[in-house]
Amino acid sequence: MRRILLAFLLAGAVVPNVAAAKTVRVEEASIDQLQAMMTRGEASSVELTRAYLARIAAMDRKGPALRSVIAVNPDALDQAKALDAERRAGRIRGPLHGIPVLIKDNIETADRMATTAGSLALKDNVTGRDAPVVAELRRAGAVILGKTNLSEWANIRSTHAMSGWSAVGGLVKNPYALDRTACGSSSGSGAAVAASFAAVAVGTETDGSVTCPSSINGLVGLKPSIGLVSRTRVVPISHSQDTPGPMGRSVRDVALLLSAMVAPDPADPATAGAVRRDYASGLSVSALSGLRIGVIRPKDLPADTAARYDAALAVLRAGGAVLVDVTPPKLDGLGDAEFLVLQTELKADLNSYLATTPAAVTARTLDQLIAFNRDHAAVEMPFFGQEIFEMAAKTGGLDDAAYKAARAKSLRLAGQEGIDAMLKAAGATVLVEPTYAGAWLSDPVYGDQYNGPSAAELPAIAGYPHLTVPMGLAKGLPVGLSFIATRNGEATVLGAGYAYEQRAKARVVPTYRAQADVGPGLEGVR
Repeated sequence: MRRILLAFLLAGAVVPNVAAAKTVRVEEASIDQLQAMMTRGEASSVELTRAYLARIAAMDRKGPALRSVIAVNPDALDQAKALDAERRAGRIRGPLHGIPVLIKDNIETADRMATTAGSLALKDNVTGRDAPVVAELRRAGAVILGKTNLSEWANIRSTHAMSGWSAVGGLVKNPYALDRTACGSSSGSGAAVAASFAAVAVGTETDGSVTCPSSINGLVGLKPSIGLVSRTRVVPISHSQDTPGPMGRSVRDVALLLSAMVAPDPADPATAGAVRRDYASGLSVSALSGLRIGVIRPKDLPADTAARYDAALAVLRAGGAVLVDVTPPKLDGLGDAEFLVLQTELKADLNSYLATTPAAVTARTLDQLIAFNRDHAAVEMPFFGQEIFEMAAKTGGLDDAAYKAARAKSLRLAGQEGIDAMLKAAGATVLVEPTYAGAWLSDPVYGDQYNGPSAAELPAIAGYPHLTVPMGLAKGLPVGLSFIATRNGEATVLGAGYAYEQRAKARVVPTYRAQADVGPGLEGVR
């Protein structure tokens, strides 16, 4: 079994008989379109699964070589076959019945795949158990197609990290410009869905790790309210801020996936109040009518992104929204307080998780992970180090007074004095702002080089919902529009985002260029 696992994990192998599969077009297909194909008998779940596997085989290690998929599931076709049999017997579990879904590789699945978080220290972490969020997807009829690459340890190892790189999966490339970042940490989920390796994928976010790769890969992505989706058996950073989130090419697809992910989990007390509901059924193009929206205008926004933002605001206004400018408060000390919280919780939460892994995983504490990385520095640290790991190892634990004060401060600043205060000042229900500017270059020498706007921090810390929807391309690169509301406001942001999306129709299909399509001028006039 170990040889089979490593073949799939490290070589990007594809299940047999893919080449002989019936030709089924899955590029840019939505969940509804895939479901209609199965309903009409034009394709089975097995045929859809084979089509996605063939596309992964042709493009993830060959062609543009996106390196977005760490492992394909050797049991995916068997799962699809069983769901086809249910369909023939008249049992349809719901909108996800027979739909292949990709899962970020820090989320456990019971299939014959390791959960690595991108680290060779977890290459033997084959747990044979589903994270509850994956179990909910199976219950809804999803086919677990495979695992996506990610920024190793969800981008928490180093201050000089290169987003999208992991020792196991290598560097994820952006389908819109192959030399550009796919952002992190859910880089593989972002690039894979943009490239139509699946209609939807599950990512995770602590601060920007769903919304950044969604924005930068031309996708819709939702960071849900903390407590809506279980975090059990997800390799952790922070129990205060971690959450899985849905990623797709449309708001409706994201709403359908979210509807299957939400459930209470006794092992995750934060989810005690989670209630299953259909987030897709209430979507309407009229949702903007009369909606009061607070508009944040970041300083030093690049001109090309500012132009897309102005166009997006015009779409919101034309849809009947009432736009009110708001000025973000200063919130001094927020970043430092958040960083202390993340370091402290990383040590505690990761140690707790590692203690549950199989005996084959020998690095079972943060200190042992640090030692593992030093011992395997040539493959684990060829580009950047582990200074955040080392800082986290020195923190004082969850009972430390400084940690408790930092958590209370960060929560107050991001929520009560941040998002809540801005909504109140504008008399608004939703805030909007650009999610990020366009993708920066992937740089193994200096790491991530980005100092532009980010909408992620406040909703991440406050635990509030954050949706990003494509605004189109700026200098050939996707940029997103963020919709932010208070806790459990998922229906609100999805509704506003859907109405904007349907009016703007701003998403552009990727073309896998070597560099961004910035237009003429680089050659000069001679």
